[in-house]
Amino acid sequence: MMKSARILWTDDEIDVLRSHIIFLEERGYDILTASNADDALNIVKTEPLDLIFLDEHMPGKSGLDILPLIKSISPGVPVIMITKSEEENIMELAIGSQIDDYLIKPVNPKQILLTIKKFLEQKKLVSEKTVSNYQSQFGELSSLINRAGAIDDWISIYRKLVFWELEIEKTEIEGLDEVLKMQKNEANQEFARFIKSHYSDWIKEHKQAPLMSPDIIPKAVMPLIEKKEQVFFLLIDNLRYDQWRVLYPLIQDIYRIDTEYLYSSILPTATQYARNAIFSGLMPREINDRFPQWWVHDDDDKTKNQFESELLKEHLNRLGTPVGFHYAKISDPASGQKYVSQLSNYLTHPLNILVYNFVDMLSHARTESDMIRELAGDEKAYRSITISWFRHSSLIDIIKELARKNIKLVITTDHGTTLVRNAIKVIGDRFSSTNIRYKTGRSLDYNPREVFEIAHPEDVGLPRLNISSKYIFAMGDDYMVYPKNYNQFVNYYNETFQHGGISLQEMLIPLVTLIPKT
Repeated sequence: MMKSARILWTDDEIDVLRSHIIFLEERGYDILTASNADDALNIVKTEPLDLIFLDEHMPGKSGLDILPLIKSISPGVPVIMITKSEEENIMELAIGSQIDDYLIKPVNPKQILLTIKKFLEQKKLVSEKTVSNYQSQFGELSSLINRAGAIDDWISIYRKLVFWELEIEKTEIEGLDEVLKMQKNEANQEFARFIKSHYSDWIKEHKQAPLMSPDIIPKAVMPLIEKKEQVFFLLIDNLRYDQWRVLYPLIQDIYRIDTEYLYSSILPTATQYARNAIFSGLMPREINDRFPQWWVHDDDDKTKNQFESELLKEHLNRLGTPVGFHYAKISDPASGQKYVSQLSNYLTHPLNILVYNFVDMLSHARTESDMIRELAGDEKAYRSITISWFRHSSLIDIIKELARKNIKLVITTDHGTTLVRNAIKVIGDRFSSTNIRYKTGRSLDYNPREVFEIAHPEDVGLPRLNISSKYIFAMGDDYMVYPKNYNQFVNYYNETFQHGGISLQEMLIPLVTLIPKT
């Protein structure tokens, strides 16, 4: 109990409430009283307070009269209005004046006590309940991790881990996040073993394969187009499932979730591979074989995703539905504002595709900028800065306009990202790729126990640069560094968000269909 909590109770009949006050004082609360508005304001000005009970109807100045003054003096202190009236206009006036809650007279001591606990001890009580619930489910979740044998098991496990991560984030219990972090690490280790055992079968034989990158347009977009619905397909690069879960509350008043899936990105979980697979409906090797003019290899300095519109057009033609569409990509605030100003023109098309690159840029900026690294120092802060960006971005303006136009919205991403902490040594030549979560090349030297090796890239739909090229993927929170200048690489990349490899955060990513609330 917060024994030092100081509460002001203002009522013109305060003497009649003496038994109520004694009841609260016996439970450790420090109760200050006032019988009129002027005395109440003097106390607010001179005393530190945690909560205020304010009578709505008093002789002279009413509670409603002084409420704005109280809020201007102590804006952070909750104010509970107590009133005899249940008239709607009184409640509207009170709520419009920023009361935090109201009670109808007569009030009883237990009712007052519950209200105090709601405002002064809610976080503590929620924290205790969260700890209790997580402790009761910890063993069950560990058991699920150890016996998971199908992709649906892993999707369920990852949803639960994200749920608890967001719940624990709200608490003030020290050390609980570290327990969850250990459980996430355990899950990622087992998930990596699962991927090593099943990924090749998914690609080669389509055996028990989940929804994957090349399936997104046919499975999530085309069924809506075939129903003659107007569709807006929004791909937010590098958006993790936990980030989606904290962004949705910002638009839930205008859009409701129709379907929400977690699908699996292909490997490598990198933009060049996964996003091109989404728009083409093909695996990277097929893109390279069929449309070599639109595939850029890892060793090429050219932009790797400059032909997304061409790949999408060919994909739609191949599906037998050459629907008219508009494609755009936003990579900076100026292009975002320009897009908003021209959105009505774009919405003449039955299908609009927008690639929004901010989250990917944020992850890269965190690697390269000490200031951004400090602002997004951990998973919680990374989510927080994502929310802050979204609140003030052109993207939320776009989504609001789409809701006004009654347009269905499909939101997804191409891959996630993971916070890397453990450096593993890999040797490569100058032709080896530079990504630290995966590498491809012909002269790679590494510990095979530390990576997922694909010696025959064609078996998993990946192109070869030459006959001896292979791919290797980092797992969990590992990242690959060259032994030369090892410490320099570790200092630069350790505790940064990266993608390209195997983890729940990178591979299991959101695919959501939203319907406007009209």
